[in-house]
Amino acid sequence: MGDVQDTEWNDVLRAKGILPQKEAEITEEQVLELLEQSINEHRNGKALEDRSLDELDELEDLEDDRILESYRRQRLADMRAQLSLEKYGRVYQISKPDYTVQVTDASKTSWVIVHLFQDYLPQCKLLNAILDRLADKYKATKFCKIVADLCIPNYPDRNVPTILVYTNGDLRRQIMGMGDFGGAGATVASVEMYFKAMGAFEGAEASKSGSGSRRNDDEDNDVDDDDEHGGGRSGIRTGFSRVDKGSRGNGGDDDDDDWN
Repeated sequence: MGDVQDTEWNDVLRAKGILPQKEAEITEEQVLELLEQSINEHRNGKALEDRSLDELDELEDLEDDRILESYRRQRLADMRAQLSLEKYGRVYQISKPDYTVQVTDASKTSWVIVHLFQDYLPQCKLLNAILDRLADKYKATKFCKIVADLCIPNYPDRNVPTILVYTNGDLRRQIMGMGDFGGAGATVASVEMYFKAMGAFEGAEASKSGSGSRRNDDEDNDVDDDDEHGGGRSGIRTGFSRVDKGSRGNGGDDDDDDWN
């Protein structure tokens, strides 16, 4: 109670001019404002409210230059990152011993499309020509081809061409025949549209998020369902991945008619 009385008495004395007035207390918010003002003045000179119109115009130009420079640096970084991904640009012919490194391991950082083919089959020649065009256009996706029966012993011609699509170190889709691409009428555009729809031209990172991830889950289920319900299909496991050797898969049964 004594402190309160002393304070009140001192206030009376200050009111009569006997004691000097108290110094105004500074709040935490005021301290922060002063600190921010000091930093801005140190960085940019005068406070904005103290600048002339010409000085404000000059400051705006400087800010525009900074924004443009920041944008330019970001664009350069984006372009360098894109160029680092676009490292393929052609179809690589591989052999079975190369499969793990060239396909499975490579698919951990980018999509990989593998064509199991036979040179003497016209549908394989057509698909090889189409894949050559797509490989040149989509350099961030790796395209490979391998002679079918050198990849899988006794692989039947009725299943060729077979396309295997990998990402994140896993087989995502197996396509037998040309049915999904338009049969004998397949074009660069029709094959491109098919691979775009499954996300194979978006890069490995894109497949890990959003709708791409859900799409891949569905594709995994499709492959597993085929193994469980394919009726007589013999899913084999090799040193590189699981590939069906049985009846025709996603390519459809009409492909034989297209090419006979």
